[in-house]
Amino acid sequence: MISIEKMLSIPKSDIQEVSKALDKDDVSQLVECLSLKDDNIRYQAFLLLQGRSIFLNDVYPYWDAFRDRLKSDNSYQRSIGLMLLAENVRWDVQDRMEDTIDEYLALLKDEKPITIRQCIQSLAKVAQFKPGLDGKISDCLISFDLLAVKETMRKSILLDILNVLMEIRKKLKTDEIESFILNALSGGILDKRTKKQIEFNLQQS
Repeated sequence: MISIEKMLSIPKSDIQEVSKALDKDDVSQLVECLSLKDDNIRYQAFLLLQGRSIFLNDVYPYWDAFRDRLKSDNSYQRSIGLMLLAENVRWDVQDRMEDTIDEYLALLKDEKPITIRQCIQSLAKVAQFKPGLDGKISDCLISFDLLAVKETMRKSILLDILNVLMEIRKKLKTDEIESFILNALSGGILDKRTKKQIEFNLQQS
């Protein structure tokens, strides 16, 4: 079983390779480490579990443990939960995300802007593996109230939303999605350079 000392000594560049070599006992221990108060241990455990989830399905059985974190009082735990759920959607043969999605989307109204951004960014992965949820995800993103967040965060959050919608529109094009994108391109939140990049990306899709 991997020790805390060894876990902390792993360079970030080696995380994915090391994560592949873990055994099931290591996975269980890493999930337990997510609850520790030491940020360094929690973050390293998160990175290893995230890396593992890309290649193998043995983190998926802890779905409910990650789901419980969505309602944690601790924003760090909410972020851990939503990102590990998103990474394990690829293994979700039991359709647990369909049952979890409302709790997940509730984090779009989180008190922490960073958690909101992580939620939106992670929805791109959910949309990739769960096309049946595209409509619900796009509806929530389109109705997101940008005025409810700090002005300094609006551009970043709008870009996050547009990135997810452009992923969704590869499979699902609706008048609402097209209208939202056009309004964003004609509005004053994005700068000219960003608008040109989005227009280019739209032409390529």
